Amino acid sequence: MVSCFIGLGGNIANEHGTPIEHLQNAITAFKNSPHFDKVVVSSFYTSKAYGVTDQPDFVNAVLKADTNLSPLDLLDFCQSLENTAGRVRLRHWGERSLDVDILLYGDEVIDNERLIVPHKELTLRNFVVIPMLELDDKLMIDGKPLKELSTAGDWQGLEILKN
Repeated sequence: MVSCFIGLGGNIANEHGTPIEHLQNAITAFKNSPHFDKVVVSSFYTSKAYGVTDQPDFVNAVLKADTNLSPLDLLDFCQSLENTAGRVRLRHWGERSLDVDILLYGDEVIDNERLIVPHKELTLRNFVVIPMLELDDKLMIDGKPLKELSTAGDWQGLEILKN
């Protein structure tokens, strides 16, 4: 089993649910799959859109789990969850019902046409870094403590959703 971190996000509702329901359904799919163990999830956060800002705020979370899937099989699983949520890719960094990104896969560095791990913009996004630190405050990326990144203390545009 390999420990992985998965970024979850969404900002539009559709016939399959609201952004929060899309995240909850994805989390349930991880928990119910025989390919994952020790599934834990950060708090849900709202965040301003990144990159393309003329769209609704996002709901984000990070999931940590142990998996027996290979990196590409994990990617296929993540993309199947997006498809189940009715994701349509209208524009890069655009609105979406559900985004499921592999952030980390153990200590592996993967760079191929389908998958780049660690996720190439992970360290630039407070809506990824802060929930990751909530799950593991000792996380290291490229030999550096994640908690020492400037994004680790940057709450601009980010709020924890209250249950």
